[in-house]
Amino acid sequence: MSELAGRPARVFAERTRPARWKLRVATASLRARPTFLVIGAQKAGTTSLHAYLARHPDVLTATRKEVEYFSRHYARGEAWYLAHFPLRPRTRRAVGEASATTLFHPLAHRWVHAFDPQMKLVVVVRDPVDRAYSHYQMEIRWGRETLPFEEALEREERELGAELARIAAEPLTTSPRLLTCSYVARGRYLDQIERWLEVFPREQLFVVTSEELLADPAGVVARISAFLGIREWRDESYPLRGVKEYAPLAAAARARLAKTFEVDNRRLADFLGRELDWTR
Repeated sequence: MSELAGRPARVFAERTRPARWKLRVATASLRARPTFLVIGAQKAGTTSLHAYLARHPDVLTATRKEVEYFSRHYARGEAWYLAHFPLRPRTRRAVGEASATTLFHPLAHRWVHAFDPQMKLVVVVRDPVDRAYSHYQMEIRWGRETLPFEEALEREERELGAELARIAAEPLTTSPRLLTCSYVARGRYLDQIERWLEVFPREQLFVVTSEELLADPAGVVARISAFLGIREWRDESYPLRGVKEYAPLAAAARARLAKTFEVDNRRLADFLGRELDWTR
């Protein structure tokens, strides 16, 4: 009986969804504009961090975690983007969203700067070997990857450069290949961060490692709260989000990939002025 009773409500919600979305777009100018973005890295802990920040009483977030406006949907326009946010609050709040694909996109830094040069940016970095393999496993689950891991890395080396060039030439197109052919490139964190620092000052960038987030989520959220200019607040618990189980990476493949990232890891550690957890 309860299932039948709930059905009319669900049908009504589905039928009215287009109209409700048009209303949100029409009221875009009345909606809160984001003041911060969690821009990546993909598969580094952004889902957990977004969940922690979304529970902060001084934070407002978009209707979904991955809006991906600055990486996949820029052609839809600013009104479409702002439609994902609540109406402007009467009291000061930090407003943000977390689209983990943003950090890597070759044009996102300029699009974000054009939207708001005062935007604050949060980056989570992870052992690039673990990040690459986790990314690969995600693509396998979604059916977008069919090659064995090391063959997929070889394909990336052959094809990604041309794909990035195509994105630069056709900036408003989407690129599924860009998502699947970027296991190594997304782990070269400083290359991406330096691109953002071409248009944003260093003080608008906050970088944390996934290991730090895992070890002390309350402390990380407190530091980000200070960065965003909102009060410190502690939640009752900080459960992990988005964690999946899969077979471990073979030791030989791990060693080869770790060697690939040695220089990049050293450059990032020098930039951050601290030792990275995964290089100790």
